[in-house]
Amino acid sequence: MNKKISLGAAIAFMAVVASITFVITMLFSQGVFNKMISNVSQRESMYEKIQEIDKLVRNNYLFELDEDALKDEMASGLINGLEDPYAAYLDQEEYERDLLESKGELVGIGIQASVDPTNGYMTVVSIYDGAPAAESGLQVGDIIVKIDGKDVAEVGATEAIKMISGEPGTKVTVTVRRDAVDTDYTLQRKQVEIPSIVSRMIDTNCYIKITEFNANTPEQFKKAIETAQKNGAKGLIFDLRGNGGGNMDAVTEMLDYLLPSGNIVTQTDAKGETTVLATSDDSQVSMPMITLTNGKTASASELFVADLKDYGKAQSVGTTTYGKGVMQTTYALSDGSAIRLTTGYFNPAKSDNFNGVGIAPDYEVTLTAEQEQNFATLDETTDPQLKKAIEVINSQVQ
Repeated sequence: MNKKISLGAAIAFMAVVASITFVITMLFSQGVFNKMISNVSQRESMYEKIQEIDKLVRNNYLFELDEDALKDEMASGLINGLEDPYAAYLDQEEYERDLLESKGELVGIGIQASVDPTNGYMTVVSIYDGAPAAESGLQVGDIIVKIDGKDVAEVGATEAIKMISGEPGTKVTVTVRRDAVDTDYTLQRKQVEIPSIVSRMIDTNCYIKITEFNANTPEQFKKAIETAQKNGAKGLIFDLRGNGGGNMDAVTEMLDYLLPSGNIVTQTDAKGETTVLATSDDSQVSMPMITLTNGKTASASELFVADLKDYGKAQSVGTTTYGKGVMQTTYALSDGSAIRLTTGYFNPAKSDNFNGVGIAPDYEVTLTAEQEQNFATLDETTDPQLKKAIEVINSQVQ
């Protein structure tokens, strides 16, 4: 038997549904509105506090105010309040230097240095060809203890980097400690290209050190591999130890060169929505590969390692990577400064995001404290991690 519903009943039912829908919509809208009001109230409270402090400072502070410094520190304080180690405020000078470095260039003396946590001084780990440091006689392993007479440990690494940088043609004096003897070097700053790829043949394999990912890295990378192939290389060893990451476009271009067709990286935003950022075409490099990693292998470097694993292209040797799987976006401000904010997770082609956990090596090999201290001077005869990588890749070479 077919049941029939009267027109009046249908209209009444529709009215009830409409009423329920209206109530739900109003409740949702009210929730959104309340959240907006809450955000507005919080912002007003923050601005009122800043205005109150500003008034007290201007009316009562004894010394002359530096307006530019106040603005910079206020902006920096706001970003620091996020308690995000990757977020940052960049003043105009820092932003200009950041833009230059992202293009693979810098103005300075042409060195890479690491800070020794035991004393706060900077150790030279590499010197760029043709740079002022190379021309003046600085050497890998030199310890920079002073810049223009100021102790590096006292001013801190960030300020020390600023002091070494500057306008092309200007001079800077660095005090270098070598064999317990301090020597002053006066160098003239100039703009130099950052060589982010260093390669050489080790027997039948090509060793490629990737120090960072900038706009020039993909071209240098492809050239190194093409040269290796012409020289008859049978395997590729990619060293990403100490590589803290860099330009996402650069690393995806390099992975596209190495990988077969498929996803390279996806992004998951604050709403939980995931989008594909980059894919690879059919062209690929078909050679045995292996990667070297340590606790300073981070961000874009970890994506490089993870994707080669995901596609079965390369295993890894060394120690677990840093674990930075979040990406930052830099926003330029109207006065020439900028802020850098964490805006999403970036995920490897197939494996899970590695943020906070890192990527464990397939072959764990650690360095001694002494080897860590003298890392820049290690080679295939003294570096146990590199020796293991050579052993593994030789077993794969036909």
